[in-house]
Amino acid sequence: MIELDPQQAAARAWFEALRTRICAAFEAIERDAGSDASFEFLPWDRVDQSGAPGGGGVRGVMKGRVFEKVGVNVSTVGGTLEGDFGRTIHGAGDDPRFFATGISLVAHMANPHVPAVHMNTRFLRTTKQWFGGGADLNPPLPVEQDTADFHARLRAACDAHDPAYYPRFKQWADDYFYIPHRQVHRGVGGIFYDHLEGEFEEAFAFTRDVGEAFLDIYPAIVRRRMALPFTPQDLAVQRAWRGRYAEFNLVYDRGTLFGLKTGGNIDAILMSLPPVATWD
Repeated sequence: MIELDPQQAAARAWFEALRTRICAAFEAIERDAGSDASFEFLPWDRVDQSGAPGGGGVRGVMKGRVFEKVGVNVSTVGGTLEGDFGRTIHGAGDDPRFFATGISLVAHMANPHVPAVHMNTRFLRTTKQWFGGGADLNPPLPVEQDTADFHARLRAACDAHDPAYYPRFKQWADDYFYIPHRQVHRGVGGIFYDHLEGEFEEAFAFTRDVGEAFLDIYPAIVRRRMALPFTPQDLAVQRAWRGRYAEFNLVYDRGTLFGLKTGGNIDAILMSLPPVATWD
């Protein structure tokens, strides 16, 4: 294990506690659907490039009746960043040492009427320290009410801290979750933020509120859609849309690249890929 200072320990504890609460909420949805599906947790350890212990994490995956495949991962890693990649990381150009802790979640749903979702929040330290993350909704069959409710809840979390956050972070999500070679957005957006520096407690409080907002709104959206009937045509739309989702995560997603470049657990990094997808 790597040694943590009080700020690092507090961030790790929050991400792990949020993971536990999200998993419990998702398992409760499965129970309501008559399923006994539960998360399977697999701890993993990381060795830094120097050969020293480099932290690790826990991969959590559930495959159920409502959640066709959902991963909720936590990790806390540290050590040194390698070569050219290290120089691309905020604050690591002159000193390759880093620390990162966070939660990452992707849910792919059995019913095409239930939107898939992505959420992650994280705390990183190089020669600088910052929080980042966000949440975005990814429906194969968009519903205006779901999109509006999701954005409204994230706006409320943002407005409690700074009225400028929501428009800024919404635009950041729109710009980031875009597939240039397809010229389409990955979903209906949400918020995305990075390099949120300044006072630790203030940035940490905002990051916690993003997690609370997600836990408040997404299970509610799942429950309102999970029993709707769907057609083979709906399923075909969902699977083609999943192909676009996979393309984004493999080609453009910075979190995927960071995990691979820092020696993370491959299964945990690629848990974002859908269980079934099509390319026509």
